[in-house]
Amino acid sequence: MGLFDDIREVVRKIPKGKVSTYGDIAAMVGTTDARKAGWALHGNQDKTIPCHRVVKKDGTLAKNFSLGGWDEQQKLLEADGVVFTTDHQVDMETYRWNGGR
Repeated sequence: MGLFDDIREVVRKIPKGKVSTYGDIAAMVGTTDARKAGWALHGNQDKTIPCHRVVKKDGTLAKNFSLGGWDEQQKLLEADGVVFTTDHQVDMETYRWNGGR
């Protein structure tokens, strides 16, 4: 398996109702480059990989979410039980999953 496959496998493990950051995902696969996690997920069309559960480190959503834009990402996260602040951010203290690190 390559790095992008490893990234996608970690993302599959993010529990419903939790989010992780691009940096967290990168660290879990042994790289310091959060952009690699973004690249691996940007072109994803496999709906079995819950890439909607990956957000920026400040809890905001990526405007180029691969399966429909940030508004679709927010809808999917809300369906998972994630609550957003008034400025469309996830409360990272409440919802962040870091793989047990």
